[in-house]
Amino acid sequence: MNILFYLAAAVAIIASIMVITRRNAVHALLYLVLSLLAIAVVFYISGAPYAAALEIIVYAGAIVILFVFVVMMLNLNKSPEDEKSITGYKTWIVPIVLSLVLIVEFIYAFTTNNPVQGTIEVVGVKQIAISMFTTYLLGAELIGILLLAGIVGAYHLGRTKKRNLHRYLEVSQESETIENENLL
Repeated sequence: MNILFYLAAAVAIIASIMVITRRNAVHALLYLVLSLLAIAVVFYISGAPYAAALEIIVYAGAIVILFVFVVMMLNLNKSPEDEKSITGYKTWIVPIVLSLVLIVEFIYAFTTNNPVQGTIEVVGVKQIAISMFTTYLLGAELIGILLLAGIVGAYHLGRTKKRNLHRYLEVSQESETIENENLL
C-alpha cells in the first residue's frame, strides 16, 4: 500500500504545481480538481474513507464548481481563436494521464481491500458530528457566520445598481436623446 500512497502523493504534487504555473484559469481549475482527487485517494488509502468522501463532495464537487462558474462569468469576451488554442488536444494530455493514474490506483485500492498498515483508528460520521457540535461548536458557528457574510458580500458585489431618477429628470433625459437623434 505504500507505493499507492506515494503515487497518489506524487500526482497531488504534480497537479498542485500545474495549478500554480497555468496561465489559463480553466486549466488551473482542472489541475486543482485533480489535486483534490489525489488527496482524496491519499485519505482513502490511509484508512479515512469518510474524509475522502468529504474531500470529493465538498471541495472537488462544490467549491471548485463555483470557481468554474465565476471564471465562466468573467471570461465572456473571449474570441473564438483564443478558445481554439485553449481546447487543443495537447493541453489535455497531462490531465488525462494523471486522471488515469488516479482511477487505476483507486480501483486497485478499492478491489484489493487490504487492511491499512499500522494501527489507525477509523473515525466514523457519528464521532465527527459529536466532536464538531460539542467540542468545536463555536468554530462551526463562526464558520457558518463567515460563509453567510461571504454570500451577502457576493450578492452586493454582483448586483447591478439601478439608477433612481426623479420622474421629471427621466422625461427630460428622454427628450434630450430624441432631440440629439433628430439633429443627426
